[in-house]
Amino acid sequence: MEPTKILVLCTGNSCRSQIAEGYLRHFAGDRAIVYSAGVETHGVNPKAIETMKEDGIDISSHTSNNIDEYFDIDFDFVITVCDNAKERCPYFPTKAQKFHYNFPDPAKATGTPEEITAEFRRVRELIKTYSEEFIKDNLK
Repeated sequence: MEPTKILVLCTGNSCRSQIAEGYLRHFAGDRAIVYSAGVETHGVNPKAIETMKEDGIDISSHTSNNIDEYFDIDFDFVITVCDNAKERCPYFPTKAQKFHYNFPDPAKATGTPEEITAEFRRVRELIKTYSEEFIKDNLK
């Protein structure tokens, strides 16, 4: 049986969608192929890489991809992880079921380096919980 194809979509494909891609891959194992993209590309945020590494997940080889690169893939699920991406999500001629959860953007965190790190960790945990539930509920 072919693995399930999941696309995680965000504005810049730098933080939230990268973290979600890392966790969805982790929880799905070989049952899914997980992609992430942005309606723009901002590069993978170094703090996202660092925060995931703390939890044992390496996303340092991830790339920041534009949604246009994936038009030829027949996705099963498309998950938008911010309102902006949901509003700007291009029409996919696909059978993909669409899911949406508006996670806060840790890249917009302000304050001391410790406070910014704390916000990245908080958002990481929200996305981790969501990703684990998503896989449990949607992959058989």
